[in-house]
Amino acid sequence: PSQGIQYLIEQQVLSSDLQEIARFLHKGEGLNKTAIGDYLGGRDPTNIQILQAFVACHQFANLNLVQALRQFLWSFRLPGEAQKIDRMMEAFASWYCKCNPGVFQSTDTCYVLSFSIIMLNTSLHNPNVKDKPHFERFVSINRGIDNGGDLPEELLKNLFESIKNEPFSIPEDDGNDLTHTFFNPNREGWLLKLGGRVKTWKRRWFILTANCLYYFEYTTDKEPLGIIPLENLSVRKVDDPKKPNCFELFNPNCKGQKIKACKTDGDGKVVEGKHQSYKISAPTPAERDEWIEAIRTSITQDPFYDLVSARKKKIASKN
Repeated sequence: PSQGIQYLIEQQVLSSDLQEIARFLHKGEGLNKTAIGDYLGGRDPTNIQILQAFVACHQFANLNLVQALRQFLWSFRLPGEAQKIDRMMEAFASWYCKCNPGVFQSTDTCYVLSFSIIMLNTSLHNPNVKDKPHFERFVSINRGIDNGGDLPEELLKNLFESIKNEPFSIPEDDGNDLTHTFFNPNREGWLLKLGGRVKTWKRRWFILTANCLYYFEYTTDKEPLGIIPLENLSVRKVDDPKKPNCFELFNPNCKGQKIKACKTDGDGKVVEGKHQSYKISAPTPAERDEWIEAIRTSITQDPFYDLVSARKKKIASKN
């Protein structure tokens, strides 16, 4: 996005005024909302100023928090990096409180409750979540977040029912195209993977993003050859007599069982993976260690919960 914006400024299609750039990102037709989210979450001072101006393009006055979040989260696609999410939600909370003085005692309250609502939306409407939260649980996790006090139960009830009855609409950009998933990966690069009926090493392009490891035959492929969800897996350094710099993905709790994964077979059909572990070789020892660290971080990282936990501690320390 930075290069595109600079090009438009050079061609005098867009001025260098930060407010105008923000309005363009907010109202421009056909813009990639994943790219907008990635750009607005940047830590450069210019990006932060444009983010604040972008948030101010939204009319939040007299809207409840769910209504404001619906409007906000439709205008871009939330990035996956914790620090970017933090900056964007901080700006949202600050602007919402400015538009609706007196609703919350501090922006920290709005920040924590916003994350609670986003996580509630996932829990209620993700088919993979079997244990659906009840209203009482929603109340419980938000106790003491209003400068040490509790928010009115009626307010929480209205927010809960709104999300329960209608999930957030999240922009998809490219329909069913997986491209947006790989837009801003945690790590990517060429690695060798051991696999096949006759065990052989094959060079694959790997992308680590959204707590999954994807591998492709070519960097230009839009559809991966295989997908390895990292949930419940561990990673460790291993030795192999034929290949250097190896590491292994394995399930520490279910030895001997197949790892939950899928791949494309020779006929183009998506089939269940047959690996009990995945052995992978990196080009250098340094790259192996970097991949191991990135995968470990991805496995343990849940940015929403981490950010909420940190902000709750901040509220508690004030009181």
